[in-house]
Amino acid sequence: MRARLVAVAVLAATAAMGCGAEKDVKDVVVEGTAPATPYEGPLYVPTRDLDENSEEAALVESGAAGRALECDGEVYSGGQGETWGKGDGGSTPEEGLKLYFDIEQPEIPRSGYRLERAEGDRALFSFDVKGRTKVAVVVAKDQKHRPGWGPETSASCDPAELPASFTDSEEFEIWTDRQGRRLPTTTISSHAGPEHCDWQSAHFLYLGRGEDRRQYVRDPQSAFESDALTTPYDGDVRMPDGARDTGYRLAEQELWLTDDRSVAYVRTPDGVEAWPVTKQMVGCM
Repeated sequence: MRARLVAVAVLAATAAMGCGAEKDVKDVVVEGTAPATPYEGPLYVPTRDLDENSEEAALVESGAAGRALECDGEVYSGGQGETWGKGDGGSTPEEGLKLYFDIEQPEIPRSGYRLERAEGDRALFSFDVKGRTKVAVVVAKDQKHRPGWGPETSASCDPAELPASFTDSEEFEIWTDRQGRRLPTTTISSHAGPEHCDWQSAHFLYLGRGEDRRQYVRDPQSAFESDALTTPYDGDVRMPDGARDTGYRLAEQELWLTDDRSVAYVRTPDGVEAWPVTKQMVGCM
């Protein structure tokens, strides 16, 4: 993250594009007031791949883009650009940014970016929320196996730091604390089961990040085999005496946990549900 804060104009976030939708470059990049103190670090920082889900890995893999962020919490994701063929690259930095969305299909806003800084054959685009950079993309020109302008590195803060107008249109659900403050998805997140895997009757809940991450499942219609779960799902239980209120909220749902965290107890206006932890992470493509 940056060593100094940057005062920039607040950019209005617009609705995210659907997968594969076309969008003109002028809609991706907006005009904005130049920051008083723009990101001053190098636009190229060597990167390498780390096979782990951590803030350290995100920073190592995202190079200069990760260092341009101004996250309130941890850096959420980052990486290097893919390669492309002759004729696919852009003729301008703005077209290079658009190529990033076409190739990567990232789960971040697809409009409202400002050119923060250009230097030689590289340019930094930022998506800002309340004057702080939450998404950064560095595009470069004529790199190895990357003819023309296109993405070199990218990074983003946690989805909870992005505008609600964006996150409300995505699959992940943003929980809050007792005061209504949005919690990082690396602390808690949830989403409905995907229909294309016939898991639409289920719901997933995640706590933590990396090796310590736990996955819980609400499975009222037994979409999963019993050997995938540590215990069966139960939609009507008594709250255990040792359970404590985490303070985590999603609409009218409250999350309660016991010390062993083997079951997530979700209190609703209708009662208490017991969501078992999975024996190992399950997912579908």
